[in-house]
Amino acid sequence: MNSERSETAVDPAGLPAQPTSAAVSEEQQRVSGPSLTEDLALALLNDRDLSDEEVENLAKNTSVTKSRKVRFAIATHPHAPRHISLKVVREFYTFDLMQYALTPGVAADLKHAADELLVTRLPSITLGERISLARRSSESIAAALLLDKESRVWQTALGNGRLTEAAVVRALLRPSASAAFVEAVCHHPKWSPRHEIRIALLRNGKIPLARALEFARTLPPPQLRDILHSSDLPEKVKQYLRKS
Repeated sequence: MNSERSETAVDPAGLPAQPTSAAVSEEQQRVSGPSLTEDLALALLNDRDLSDEEVENLAKNTSVTKSRKVRFAIATHPHAPRHISLKVVREFYTFDLMQYALTPGVAADLKHAADELLVTRLPSITLGERISLARRSSESIAAALLLDKESRVWQTALGNGRLTEAAVVRALLRPSASAAFVEAVCHHPKWSPRHEIRIALLRNGKIPLARALEFARTLPPPQLRDILHSSDLPEKVKQYLRKS
C-alpha cells in the first residue's frame, strides 16, 4: 500500500533532511505569490522567526507593499535586512517616520536615519503637523523644533517628555535662537531652574537683564567671570553683572 509522501524527507537516524525543492518553492510562493493579501502579509510578519530571506521576498511583493501597515511591519521586523529597512523607511509618511523612531527593538542607527530624514522634511510640513511632532516625537525631532519660527511649535517642544537638558542648551547656544524662545526658557518651570540651562542663558545675548541678574547671583564669582568671558551679552551688561 502506497503511503502519502511528505515534503521533508527523514534520514535513517530519524532526523529531518533538508527541505525538498518543492517545499522551498512552496515557501517562496507563501511570501511572494500574487495572491498574498494585506492581512496574510501582516500575519506572516507577526512571526518573529520569519527568516531574513522571507522578509526580503515580502518586501519585493508589490501587491502588498502598497499598504502602509505592511511596509511598517517589514521595516520593524527583527530579521529585516538593513538595506530593506532603509529602503522602506525612505517611503514612510511623516508620522510613520516618527513612530518608527520610537518603536522598541528597532536598531539605533535605523532610528537615527528615520529622524534625520524627518528633520529634512520639517520645512515642508504643515504647522499642525509640526505641533503634533513637537508634542510626541523623539528627542532629536523635538530638539530641531525648538528653533522653529512659530512659537506654538517650540513652546510645545519644550514640554516634550523626551526632550533633554543637553538639547535645550544646544538650542540656546545657536545664533538662530529667537529672543522670544530665550525669554520663554528663562521662565520655564522645568528648564529655568537647571544649572546648565542658566549658564547657557547667560551666554546668550538675548537674555532679559532681570533674569541675567537673577541667574548671575546664584553662581560663584569665578564661574560667572568665566561664563561672561564667552558670553554674547553687551560689554556694559557684563560689567554690571560682574559688579552685582
